[in-house]
Amino acid sequence: MQSKAPRWFANHRGAFSFMKLSFSVLLILLMLLSVAAQSDLDKMIEAEHAFAKMASEKGTKAAFLEYMAPDAVVFEPGKVNARAVWTARDETPAALLWAPNFADISSSGVLGYTTGNWEYRPKGKSDAPTAFGDFFTIWQRQPSGDYRWVLDFGVGHAQPDKYSTDVVKSTSTGQIARPPSAAEFANGFFKTAATVSLKKAYDQYAANDVRFLRISQLPGSGRKALVAEAAKIKAPFAFAKRSIFFESGDLAYVTDTYQTTNDKGVAENGNSVQVWKYRNGHWQIVFDIIRPLPPK
Repeated sequence: MQSKAPRWFANHRGAFSFMKLSFSVLLILLMLLSVAAQSDLDKMIEAEHAFAKMASEKGTKAAFLEYMAPDAVVFEPGKVNARAVWTARDETPAALLWAPNFADISSSGVLGYTTGNWEYRPKGKSDAPTAFGDFFTIWQRQPSGDYRWVLDFGVGHAQPDKYSTDVVKSTSTGQIARPPSAAEFANGFFKTAATVSLKKAYDQYAANDVRFLRISQLPGSGRKALVAEAAKIKAPFAFAKRSIFFESGDLAYVTDTYQTTNDKGVAENGNSVQVWKYRNGHWQIVFDIIRPLPPK
């Protein structure tokens, strides 16, 4: 005698099939989004390599003008329009060589960033390098689908043990669901830095795998290392209230100015840029650069 399935199963097996199908569709969509994001990341890295190649072959000025977005900014030493700065520069035989060592991009593929080492050769690319450092570049996908840089920043430091052309691609994915605004978390960071300490602010808001750049220092990584770096700053540290924010889904960046003070008044002014990423239900700082303005 053929056994019969329980009535509950008979009534709900269609629902089970639908749920299994829906789950399979969701997995496929997530895989496709992951592949698309990886493809966008590769395209952005290719743009960075093409940018550096053009600088090596046709000159730094031509390359920067070719690969910048119309509204791109640089820090000279304050934040200014990049096209105006580079258009006014004279042609020079000097060569600026660089290579990305780390890259990350939003799930949408609209916004991403690269960072890596650079070296300066005053008489051309065959000359010996005389200056070294690390750059930080924010890229934005244009209506054409091409990537163009919208912000360029960096620091100088002593010659590293090795000039690297290796690039690490971020494997940390953000969250697809619409997150709360990154500005809410960034404002919390700024407030904590001003009212408690910069050390506490980084300890609370930086990701465990945060990367950071500081003038005259090799690139740093890790929340503990960043907190230790912040602990060296004993003077009160305040970010300006008028920060510029750009957000694209699960990735955002903010540019700001800062000021430290002592018993004699203002001790230091400078610029900062942070990249925030939405992971594990909240926004975290995944990249941070602070560079002081030259003393007057």
